[in-house]
Amino acid sequence: MSDTDTAATTRAGHAITLHAAEYDRLKAEQISRIGFRDNLLYAQLTSIAAVAAVTASAGRLYLLLVLPITGVVLGWTHLCADHMVTMIGRYIREDLTPRLTAAADLDGADTGLFGWEHDHSRDTRRRSRKWFQLAVNLLAFYLPSLTGLIVVWIAGQPSPLVIVASLAELVIITVLAVQMCVYAGLPRLRKGGTRA
Repeated sequence: MSDTDTAATTRAGHAITLHAAEYDRLKAEQISRIGFRDNLLYAQLTSIAAVAAVTASAGRLYLLLVLPITGVVLGWTHLCADHMVTMIGRYIREDLTPRLTAAADLDGADTGLFGWEHDHSRDTRRRSRKWFQLAVNLLAFYLPSLTGLIVVWIAGQPSPLVIVASLAELVIITVLAVQMCVYAGLPRLRKGGTRA
């Protein structure tokens, strides 16, 4: 083996080591973000129960206006964490895998590198899971906020200030709901009426 071949092999080995280390770090970050994201759902459920308990014990319906605030803060944070989890997976599939394949001189052969990263996105039930997850997210973060606003409007005899504040909150929670739908990754309709 010539010095040139040895140097090329050494460079390839270093590149493979670096790409593998990058993969390990990305997976650790992804796992951390998944745990954080999932805990936000529990935090939302806890905040709903706390606001409902305080509202019931104090007898002041306007306290339900806290629900949209917690819904937006926790919901947006949940959405951002979920987006980063998705982006890490996409980066591994579309950027890191081809670079590692090239560094290992596999000539684009299907070696099954990071197979799970590709396999789970081809699941035949993926579409129904995406729809169901969107429904859960809206149920957890949007619906309690909207319900709180409706109760305040109907049963609370709100002052003009409370009405203005609640309408602003309605706009904000609706923006959150729209963003949840946009980021859900649901299949879009192509021209001609077929699904993507």
